[in-house]
Amino acid sequence: MALTFSIITCTWNSARYLQESIASVLVQDYPDIEYIFVDGGSTDGTLEQIRALKRPYRLIENVGGGISRAMNEGMRAATGDVIAHLHSDDYYLRGNVISTVASQLEQSGRGWLFGRIMSDMDGMLKEEGYVAPRFSYGTLLRRNFIPHPATFVRRDLMMKTGGFDPRFKYAMDYDMWLKLARQALPVQMDEPLAAFRVHQGSLSSSNRLAAMEEDFKVRLAHIGPNPIARAMHTTRYLVRKHRLLDAA
Repeated sequence: MALTFSIITCTWNSARYLQESIASVLVQDYPDIEYIFVDGGSTDGTLEQIRALKRPYRLIENVGGGISRAMNEGMRAATGDVIAHLHSDDYYLRGNVISTVASQLEQSGRGWLFGRIMSDMDGMLKEEGYVAPRFSYGTLLRRNFIPHPATFVRRDLMMKTGGFDPRFKYAMDYDMWLKLARQALPVQMDEPLAAFRVHQGSLSSSNRLAAMEEDFKVRLAHIGPNPIARAMHTTRYLVRKHRLLDAA
């Protein structure tokens, strides 16, 4: 039996970019896609765009408490075999992304998959500036190299993790990948599957520093009490922080 997919898009005053995100889902050539929107109380026309859809969808409204809670609400509402969280300003790069992912998951029998992304900067797509390392739990502990919009997880596996941790504002996805990695090996694809839209605010040094600090907290939580490992990762974090502050 073919896999079914649930694509979850969290919105909050997302009208500016939402249409492109929706269009990338509507052109998918895969037939079994459940589309779920979780909205935090939009007032800018976002809800009108969603309600104008000419295909079945589910809209969960007035979900406050941050992006982690919104993603968890979508996850609990999902009925598909595989879950993907595609944020309202991101989009899939091709119409065969879901069918490609379905084929890879079915052939491998694995519980999750991640590919690569391209960055959308003012409408211009740019490739990633590095080659992602081969996946291992230890490599992932050193650095989060798994892009959120290009990640797909079997629903039963994601439910076992307990969902996204609402304590985190930036590193909830990194925490999720590490929890998943303890349970199952992913399929790693080297081709870009989605576009991540870069906003001016996301480039600020203050946001990058806060995200780095949260990543570090997540890393220490997953390392545990091992003093040598904690010292090694602390040193690496301090070096990265120093470089970021010098470049600011």
